[in-house]
Amino acid sequence: MAYLWGIDLGGTKIEGAVLDPSALDRPICRLRLPTEAEKGYDHILSQIAKLCDLIRTETGLPLPEQIGMGTPGVINLKTGRLKNSNTQCLNGKPLGVDLEARLTVKFALANDANCFALAEATFGAGRGFSTVFGVILGTGVGGGIVVNGQVLQGCHGIAGEWGQLVLDPNGPLSNYGTRGTVEAILAGPALERFYAERTGHSLKLKEIADRAAAKTDPDAGLTIERLTDYLAKALGPVIDILDPHAIILGGGVGNIDALYADSMRKKITASIFNPDFDAALLKPQLGDSAGVFGAAMLLAQVR
Repeated sequence: MAYLWGIDLGGTKIEGAVLDPSALDRPICRLRLPTEAEKGYDHILSQIAKLCDLIRTETGLPLPEQIGMGTPGVINLKTGRLKNSNTQCLNGKPLGVDLEARLTVKFALANDANCFALAEATFGAGRGFSTVFGVILGTGVGGGIVVNGQVLQGCHGIAGEWGQLVLDPNGPLSNYGTRGTVEAILAGPALERFYAERTGHSLKLKEIADRAAAKTDPDAGLTIERLTDYLAKALGPVIDILDPHAIILGGGVGNIDALYADSMRKKITASIFNPDFDAALLKPQLGDSAGVFGAAMLLAQVR
């Protein structure tokens, strides 16, 4: 039996899993190592190789012919080099080529949000929906599109990268030099900064959301109101163009209950070219498993 190997390369951790194709939601092995990105690109390659060795030891399996991997950022389809990654030392690097040379294994690479969307659409919250938009709302903002079980990559490999849509050209500066993007306004750290600028006090987003829900802190309420207002505005163009049957809100920001309230659906309705918003708006079901599961499932797509 050909097992599916997947690796989720994150900014702080690298996770690997091996899946049985007949039971994709039950890994036979799942291990993690710290990324230690501050030590540079070559060290990240070494950590990935080390993780593969640990998986071999744990499972007794030889290295496979191919490994699926979710990456922060996307592969430039012309050059094969990584771009748009928050892990800066990866940008401009031929990650897949270098890993293949080091491990003599082929790698199928995809953006981590695509892996999240694929896993959730296959056996998570989006199961049974033909078109799924999977959203990452966390330290950064990204997205992935799955249509009839297949990840949509697009001409430039950036399909689903809605985090860089501009919502307010005079808004806060993003990591990429643009202003007022979805990521610059709706990422967790951006919401925390908004609250801190209003109050002079720093709180984690969960506490801000709790205070807003309890109606004990007007500034917390304004922060969450800002989140729901701008999220509806950001989803509007995606819905008008893609019209997904399900939208799954992953990442830490996606845990906020206000995003699933009737008032949120009304705000989305006001942002789209339709009198009603009938798509499913869902929390993910797979937790932090989605990324690595989706990476392994990339292999099932290319076979």
